[in-house]
Amino acid sequence: MKFTDLSVPTEFIAALAKQQIFDPSPIQIAAIPALAAGQDVYLQAQTGTGKTLAYLLPLFLRIDPTRAQTQVVIVAPTHELAIQIHRQACELALNAAYAVRSVLLIGGTATERQIDKLKAKPHVVVGSPGRIVELIGRGKLKTANLCAIVMDEADRLLNDESLNWVQKIVSAAPPARQLVFASATIEPQTKQVLETLAPNVVILRAGAAAVNENIAHLYLVCEARDKPDMLRKLLHALEVPRSIVFVHRNDVAEQVASKLSHHKLAAADLNSELSKVDRKRAMDGIRNGTIRIMIASDLAARGLNLPGVTHVFNLDVPTMSKAYLHRVGRTARGGEKGTAVSLVTEVEARLIRRYEQELGISLQCIQVQNGEITAADPN
Repeated sequence: MKFTDLSVPTEFIAALAKQQIFDPSPIQIAAIPALAAGQDVYLQAQTGTGKTLAYLLPLFLRIDPTRAQTQVVIVAPTHELAIQIHRQACELALNAAYAVRSVLLIGGTATERQIDKLKAKPHVVVGSPGRIVELIGRGKLKTANLCAIVMDEADRLLNDESLNWVQKIVSAAPPARQLVFASATIEPQTKQVLETLAPNVVILRAGAAAVNENIAHLYLVCEARDKPDMLRKLLHALEVPRSIVFVHRNDVAEQVASKLSHHKLAAADLNSELSKVDRKRAMDGIRNGTIRIMIASDLAARGLNLPGVTHVFNLDVPTMSKAYLHRVGRTARGGEKGTAVSLVTEVEARLIRRYEQELGISLQCIQVQNGEITAADPN
């Protein structure tokens, strides 16, 4: 199927071609007609399959550019994801020469400057739930003309920590507004919330497997104290051009980044305690290639599209299979190949069986010998 079969206008097809996107992905094929018809929809698909464009394209077509009113609000759980969505919305409008304006509303930035931008009445607002609720409460973000609200990484937003904010945003909009949810997963708790928030929601799934089949899954058993040094050996042995290394704690991210930099490896850390400026510098570095290795907490695991990431390393392995799925989804995006390597202690090795059973994948045990990767006996 082509974008023309989905009634996507020629100017948008040309805009997508500028991004080297020529054919719709399965989730876009499923989503565009349903969203164009105004249905409440939950988009569930693998990471890296184009969910952002799956909702942006039809929602752009529902926006009336001649009306100076905020018509779409897109909510994201992290600043980095909000920035990414905002950038995609701006790029789509620019490349299509479509007069839709987008404003970014996130914390860590001067509120008054954002209020000034809202005075221009942007058609699209993208932001974090707390800042959006704050500006709605202050009467600065007008919601009377909203036609759609999007919750990206919905299973994270529809939980106890963020649900109250989401409910306030939805209740501030007209009753006829469209609700759009997007995520790689859907939790039982999420389904319960949907029954109240969007009782008529249509769940659209694309892709037979939860985990991208283009990812090779490896693991290496070592002592906890040896993990940073083993990571360094793996980076050299695999000749990794661009990677993300996941850890649990912010202080560990800083320590590992420092150790790798000491060994002349271009590394930076991304964690929730960094300033907005430092987080942006890290993101820009991994995107433009000046940074080869990003050490990140799970802040970076949800929804981010970082082009060219060939490897994901779990220095601290997640206890939940869902977290593993979201982490490894940072590689093998857009049909590319990728590799995920987990460093585990003998006690943590039991988690490998959990990933295999719950995600339907197979992980190969490896070792590093004389600077080369070889298969190892998992027992």
